[in-house]
Amino acid sequence: MNRYTWVFSFAWICISSTIVSSTSWAMEDSVWANKVFSWVPSQVHFVGDFEISWDNTDGYSTLRVFHQTDPNRELWSTRTGESFVQAKKTSFQAHEGRGSFTIEMDIQSSLTIQTVSYLYSTYDTLFVGGRLFSSDFSSQAYYFLYFEEQEDGHLRFISIVWDDDCDDGFCIENYNQIGLTYSSSADERFLGFGEQFSFLDLKGHVVPILTEEGGIGRGRQPLTFLMNLGGTGSGGTAYTSYASIPHYLTSLNRSLFLESSEYCIFDLSDDDSVRLTVQAPWVVGRILYGSTPLELIERYTQYAGRMKALPDWLNEGAVVGLQGGTKALYENWRKLQEHDTPVAAFWIQDWSGIRKSIVGSQVWWNWELDEDHYSDWTGLRADLEEADIRIMGYVSSMMVDASLKGTFERNLHDEALERELVVHKDNGDPYYVQGVFFDALMLDLTNPETRVWFKDILKAELIDRGFSGWMADFSDALPFDSLLHNRQDAATFHNLYTESWAQVNREAIEEAGREGDIIFFNRSGSTRSPRHSTLFWEGDQLVTWDEHDGFKSAIVGLISGGLSGMSLNHSDIGGYTAIDLIFLRLFRERQLFYRWAEANAFTAVYRTHEGNRPKQNHQFYSDDESLRHFARFAKVYRALAPYRRDLMLEAETKGYPLVRHPYLEFPEDPKVLELRYQWMLGSEMMIAPVTNKWDDEVSLYLPAGRWTHLWSGATYEGGNQITVQAPVGEPGVFFKEGSAVGHDLVVQLQAEGIID
Repeated sequence: MNRYTWVFSFAWICISSTIVSSTSWAMEDSVWANKVFSWVPSQVHFVGDFEISWDNTDGYSTLRVFHQTDPNRELWSTRTGESFVQAKKTSFQAHEGRGSFTIEMDIQSSLTIQTVSYLYSTYDTLFVGGRLFSSDFSSQAYYFLYFEEQEDGHLRFISIVWDDDCDDGFCIENYNQIGLTYSSSADERFLGFGEQFSFLDLKGHVVPILTEEGGIGRGRQPLTFLMNLGGTGSGGTAYTSYASIPHYLTSLNRSLFLESSEYCIFDLSDDDSVRLTVQAPWVVGRILYGSTPLELIERYTQYAGRMKALPDWLNEGAVVGLQGGTKALYENWRKLQEHDTPVAAFWIQDWSGIRKSIVGSQVWWNWELDEDHYSDWTGLRADLEEADIRIMGYVSSMMVDASLKGTFERNLHDEALERELVVHKDNGDPYYVQGVFFDALMLDLTNPETRVWFKDILKAELIDRGFSGWMADFSDALPFDSLLHNRQDAATFHNLYTESWAQVNREAIEEAGREGDIIFFNRSGSTRSPRHSTLFWEGDQLVTWDEHDGFKSAIVGLISGGLSGMSLNHSDIGGYTAIDLIFLRLFRERQLFYRWAEANAFTAVYRTHEGNRPKQNHQFYSDDESLRHFARFAKVYRALAPYRRDLMLEAETKGYPLVRHPYLEFPEDPKVLELRYQWMLGSEMMIAPVTNKWDDEVSLYLPAGRWTHLWSGATYEGGNQITVQAPVGEPGVFFKEGSAVGHDLVVQLQAEGIID
């Protein structure tokens, strides 16, 4: 008997022996909806270092959680007199199209009246249980809510709903959605939820947790509307995310996350409550205790995992994204050398070949080197090694039929089909995931043979050929109706697929004996992705300035993701997605490239991407002025290497993000919660890039203390909103007065001739 079977059986015994008859509640329906009823007297229980109080005064009951270290601070509580566990029977479908999902849900019945029949404490655990009823008392089910201290500062909770309308007496299939309702306050701010690109404070919003394509436009019109015409959901929304995570921390220093991986919604639209629904008959999560926001992140990343420091070679310059084959690489390398640009690596995502479509250039998804496209590979590799420059590539969790390409050594699509290593439909057919102009097979990562096979490909085709890293793309498109090798429910595994994809890439590096030297970067993630991934990037933003899907959204996503364990993260300099329609043309402009490059020098990685339309987008190699600007901030990035190493050690040991919401460092200052487009790099520096095309100054808020402006050396008193000049080449950058980090940066930039 496993742990959860024991918990379930114990709760059933308690309910069977103490349940209150439902007949006494059969009164007017509407009066009792969303209410909790109990005759269980007030009491206090200790679960490890947590204190859980049950207050039942005059029939109005509340369940509250405290920590004995800080007994007056409420960590979590139900709403007085309101049901805190609910259940629904739903018809639920998630339709996948090009990696985007459209949810259809029809509520067939709801159980919103709750009774609490018992509280029972044993072995540092607490059971709360009773029944749930529909508003007309025609339907009922049983529930329990179970608490245990999993580790220091972690109060784990499990809630399950079931009924006895089946042969064996235990049915958890009939009610397939569970809800928890608990209290909040009107002024409580909610931060986190993984990468949220539109909003930092999610109070007042309804936040779905589902890993999927971010969407093109995400509310920018008419682009979003046009994208949706091409495929429902393809335009995205303000909440669609490649890395949506069921975790938050709040301005009241509260934090909660779910271990459950199923689709869920955090409804924060009410001033005084949180309404959580999980598309399953159970929910597993944890309430965290920490004295500061940083301590809460440290607690959270004990579970989510912590990202290891990046290798030193990546710290030494730009990761330059190029396409076009050997000749194009040499031509642009020469230009970079002429401007003394520090280069850590060339990232050649088209190493496996390129295919053209009306949306631009796309990589051939057959993961082997195309030696026609990259001729004299041995010579190129030797030249780069001599210059101490690494090579990086690209893979994804999907494959296409290489026979359409014509030239190949291995057709991985056919190999995977023959060995049944791919995701299937429930009728046994291979499940092709629809792309814009071609469909692809998706690796079935629940099959151990798939994992071994693909790790061998990574080792043979990338590591053995001299690659020091790669983009590990996609992994967010697993359809909910897939048939998996291990017969796991695909709806449960959907978000976990992203974690498994990162784990496969990580294991290939470890098995090759190259951990700490080779890296990969993921765009998609879930709760425990930081445990496996070496680096994240934010996916495909528009080549625009806007807050929906452009530069501003990348800043918000970077700050937000760091709150949920994505300690090492970055974006494509200048964005990725260009649009070329008859009535809508969006290409990367010079000014956008400049300002985005300035901002990314103060993040984990300084990396370019030519985008989906390299010829129309402005590039670092478009002219000498752009090359000079790119080289300038590659040197700024390199000058920050010692500080980044210290911050990456904090990420590895404590889970702290490099790019930090100022709230993490100044939790007592309510004004920092209003900030949206400025961040702290570690604890010592404040960054406020220019985010509007024509601006040559930037307005920012400096918290308490005195701050030194990097470019002028002027000092400013904290606790104030200030405006400083910010011409091209001088974004808003400040460090704490007297900071050794700031002093060393100034000395290094003076040696480079960047500042006087």
